Amino acid sequence: MNRREFLVASLGTGTAALAGCTGGPEGTTTTAGTTTDPYAGTLHVATYEPFIDAPSVSPGTWIKDRFEEEYPDATLEWLTPENELNHFVQRKQAGVTIDADVYVGVNPDELVRVDAQLDDSLFDVVPTADLTNYDAIEDDLRFDPRDRAIPFDTGYISLVYDDTVVDGPATFDDLLTEEYADTLLVQNAQNSDPGRAFLLWTIANRGEEEYLEYWQGLMDNGATVLGDWNATYTAYQNGERPMVVSYSTDQVYANRYDQEMDRHQIAFLDDQGYATPEGMARFAGTDAPELATAFLDFMLSAEVQSEIPVRNVMFPATTHASPPGEFTEFAHRPPETVIHTYEDLEGSLDGWVEAWAQQVVQG
Repeated sequence: MNRREFLVASLGTGTAALAGCTGGPEGTTTTAGTTTDPYAGTLHVATYEPFIDAPSVSPGTWIKDRFEEEYPDATLEWLTPENELNHFVQRKQAGVTIDADVYVGVNPDELVRVDAQLDDSLFDVVPTADLTNYDAIEDDLRFDPRDRAIPFDTGYISLVYDDTVVDGPATFDDLLTEEYADTLLVQNAQNSDPGRAFLLWTIANRGEEEYLEYWQGLMDNGATVLGDWNATYTAYQNGERPMVVSYSTDQVYANRYDQEMDRHQIAFLDDQGYATPEGMARFAGTDAPELATAFLDFMLSAEVQSEIPVRNVMFPATTHASPPGEFTEFAHRPPETVIHTYEDLEGSLDGWVEAWAQQVVQG
């Protein structure tokens, strides 16, 4: 269960349904069998299941309907393999045909790890000159120096705290003080995206040489590490601890489901928030490169970018979006954005996480 599923389930609303299929792209063909219309046929777009699983609130169905209106000779079919991006890495390693044209939801950590596992890139370089909305992307969210992964939204890692129990910490140092002893819940950086983002944030703040010392201080002050975001947020909601690593859009959900806002306060340590952009990319060797590029550009359009905050509860990745008032009022953007570059992560990410796990998880 992901963050949206968990919150929807626990705060009270509906669920449901997904789509998927296999097979290659198809289009209008001549008697010789060649495709004549590059914007016709079926576009297979892979993503993580929560992106499409609840038609009333998740983006998938809305995006499919709007894309097919824009390209009436095209059909968008979602694929949600159980292993998500790893499914395609394994197929590539095995020399098996990739059964999709686009992947939606790759983050910087995943891109670095995918590249480290493969001799040839899983994704094509996107011809950005063909993206009419490319210049609208916020510069600090462009995480792939080779323009294979194009950001379409982002979250910001922050602390969510219960204002009826503790005051919001202002700095990383505050978390080491007696005032915040036994207050913090953190996800396991080995298998949790927000947990890994918080670890990377501490590395950016303390430096590669001192981040483990900082973590020792956190653990000595009673921080608790649980498996994933669902586990930590459940513990937070149950009142086990008054503070949890989460996203700065937490109040959007709290407002939407009439929760007590005192229990959903946001703290940006050192006036920072760690950015967690999500990207989309064309699979190398796609049979529908033009339609795939058209889809990427569609995702960056002002209309889609304005809808992403509503349906994915993430910040848009562009400057021309107009999120609704509910989002702009309750989603908090940090004064300063922190993110490691691809070059920072390349060759270092796994080592940082392993060293953290040896000290924090294994003791």
